[in-house]
Amino acid sequence: MVRNNPLADALKTISNAERSGKRHVLIRPSSGIIVKFLQLMQRHGYIDEFLRIENHRSGRLMVKLLGRINKCRAISPRYDFKVKHSEKWIANILPSRQFGFLVLTTSYGILDHQEALRKQTGGKIIGFFY
Repeated sequence: MVRNNPLADALKTISNAERSGKRHVLIRPSSGIIVKFLQLMQRHGYIDEFLRIENHRSGRLMVKLLGRINKCRAISPRYDFKVKHSEKWIANILPSRQFGFLVLTTSYGILDHQEALRKQTGGKIIGFFY
């Protein structure tokens, strides 16, 4: 079976494992976007660490969970995020302005919405977590 959106599958797997109280989750297949998304989650303290396991095909990721994730999802289609309309997107997707992060793909790479606003750049919304 063909996977149309590996990022959405990975984030749904993490969310389901978090809800069921698991401490580790295996994500397959791995991709560069998933790794960058996980690095962003790790930097903000939502996951502990992850390990990339190469099996000479698509690879796997072993993620150690901390129990802090309430929801993480991919957004499809990837809507445009402009700096002047940023408050609209933040209010529509995140539950509060105090916590949660939109993840954007920009010309600077994959950033959260706070970094993108600091750099005054827009991009496409690929997902969120809180």
